[in-house]
Amino acid sequence: MSQRDGFTGGFFLGVLLGGLVGGTIGAIAASRQRLNAELTDEPLPAGETSREVSEARIEQARRSLEAKIAQLNLAIDDVRQQLSSVNGNVQEPERDA
Repeated sequence: MSQRDGFTGGFFLGVLLGGLVGGTIGAIAASRQRLNAELTDEPLPAGETSREVSEARIEQARRSLEAKIAQLNLAIDDVRQQLSSVNGNVQEPERDA
């Protein structure tokens, strides 16, 4: 019975120490990651908040994605036209104004 009590006590001690060590390492890693992110970000323009800069970046990404989607739509229309001419169904692609 004493071996079992020793095992249980050792197990709980190991869990406690493991949790403390793991939590400490996790906290250090998280703070370093946040610090590195802050250091690599470009400085904020004068008079702008980080939220304004974030919104500007989101808007820029949205415009870029819209341009890429437009390019893909043109490429799809071109391929559709080529495939229809191969099949003998020559049709002009419909273009939205």
